[in-house]
Amino acid sequence: MLPRVQVAIVGGGLVGLATARALVAAGRRKVVVLEAESEVARHQSGRNSGVLHSGIYYSPGSLKAQLCAEGRNELQSFCESRGIAFRRCGKLIVACEDDELARLEGLEWRARANGLTGVRRLGVEQMRELEPHVRGVAGLHVPETGVIDFAEVTRELATAVRECGSEVVTGSRVLGVVSEDGGLVVETEGNPIRALQVINCAGLQSDRVARLCGLEPSVRIVPFRGLYYRLVSESARLVRALIYPVPDPRLPFLGVHLTRTIDGKVKAGPNAVLALAREGYRLWSFSVRDTVAVLAYAGFWRMAARWWRTGVGEVARSMSRSGYAASLRRMVPEVRTADLKPLRGGIRAQAVDARGGLVDDFHIEHGDRSIHVLNAPSPAGTASLAIGRRIAELAKRRLA
Repeated sequence: MLPRVQVAIVGGGLVGLATARALVAAGRRKVVVLEAESEVARHQSGRNSGVLHSGIYYSPGSLKAQLCAEGRNELQSFCESRGIAFRRCGKLIVACEDDELARLEGLEWRARANGLTGVRRLGVEQMRELEPHVRGVAGLHVPETGVIDFAEVTRELATAVRECGSEVVTGSRVLGVVSEDGGLVVETEGNPIRALQVINCAGLQSDRVARLCGLEPSVRIVPFRGLYYRLVSESARLVRALIYPVPDPRLPFLGVHLTRTIDGKVKAGPNAVLALAREGYRLWSFSVRDTVAVLAYAGFWRMAARWWRTGVGEVARSMSRSGYAASLRRMVPEVRTADLKPLRGGIRAQAVDARGGLVDDFHIEHGDRSIHVLNAPSPAGTASLAIGRRIAELAKRRLA
């Protein structure tokens, strides 16, 4: 007889584990999390800026806006209960030129609409009181932003799920899902299991897992590699907390920023360049399967036609450390090329629709006895516990 569970969750990242924790809290005791890698937090959950987001960027009323605020407070409580360090240090969003002031004003309006407290518009001298080495014409100070180690959070969530009697099984990549009377058979690299329901939180592989479940999703994952650097110790003094540019509101990327991480180091990045391998983190990583999947998708070509100039600029910045440093010097003029030392990069699972649109909000689709999280970009780490609770509620209703 195959092992039988109520819910099988595919993906042992922040969202998958948060969903498992919420299901167990709701009385679903027979839950298993299937993680393809040998340990949790090997991909997006462990390869990010480590920023606890405030919610300033997100459209009022969007899932991002709703769940970021809920999730941030809940995550901080979880961290306090489990002894995980975090720091609310605030961030400074810098308008470097006059033509960015209108966008800065738009962010200030969103901050008010999303219920943020303490957000202040700053002039040049006020900015330098917070960040003495910054350059710009105006700024916004966002005190509800912080820093954390999301890989540590992921590992602690896995521990919490196991403490409640559920399983987190690593080295268990899902190979197929077969329907049977009253449920599903999930075939893995380990032992297959029977489940009443599958929840797909597979991140970079989420669209493929959806197809294994018999769903043809309305979006595809297009991977974007983000390159990070750290500032060497003598130049780390240039940054006290977090310094961000004013982002382009048409794109779901925030631009290269500077972050003093929870361990006191200063990280620069990420940029956003098309990746030719979904799980290939080196500059020249290449997968035939992943590249063909991108090039065969009409939505990618529509996106490329719209954003090719931006893409060329991002590629050029990836190829040139001096170009990367120049983008940082717009905000902090004292940064030199020699100050940048490479850090391991990350890959963002960006959903793109058939019209070439970069999906900005969280995106969930439903199949027969399955739920699929097909877009969970930043602030998914900050919002993970709230997202997990929302997915658990959907699962409960669908099993009722």
